[in-house]
Amino acid sequence: MTKLVVFGGTGYAGGKITAEARGRGHEVLAVSRNADGEGTRAGSLYDEEFLAEVAKGADVLVIAVHGQGGLLDAVPSIARVAKDNGARVGVVGGAGSLHVAEGGPRLIDTPEFPDEYKGEAGTHAEVLEAFRALPADVDWFYVSPAAEFGAWAEGERTGGYRVGSDVLLTDENGASKISGADYAIAFVDEIDKPANRRRRFCVAY
Repeated sequence: MTKLVVFGGTGYAGGKITAEARGRGHEVLAVSRNADGEGTRAGSLYDEEFLAEVAKGADVLVIAVHGQGGLLDAVPSIARVAKDNGARVGVVGGAGSLHVAEGGPRLIDTPEFPDEYKGEAGTHAEVLEAFRALPADVDWFYVSPAAEFGAWAEGERTGGYRVGSDVLLTDENGASKISGADYAIAFVDEIDKPANRRRRFCVAY
């Protein structure tokens, strides 16, 4: 059994990851600002004292919070706490920093990318670079979803997904999709059988 602390554990992606991990028998503490219930804790990722407290004994710290809420500035403290506890960090990332083709532009830099998402996507791209710049003794992974991912594109649980690296995955029709449940499966699969240490990977159908 693995012990996880999921920051943003009652949100869309964090909630799916929490449910998937618990379904596999892992111990999960879901942290959010307004947590209420068994297996949850109210608190903030950006309070380093609280972060250090809940991280004690954890194997994996899952970061599933909004990128523009101060996540970039929190990367150094997340790294310190993870290293001090021997924990791995798993980050729910964004799709905007993925390249549309090998050697091509990032999704966020294409004309079709919606303006209303550029702030969050840009911040998450910086978060990824901040993790890449961390010392080699900090173990982390960052999972970018497909372009269509979120409560607005819920989808169904299929149990299947494809894995890529830094290039956006699309199907035969050019669509890039992943359901919340299948994203969570891929995320927890990486926790159960680490294959992407200190790097980003993406998942889609």
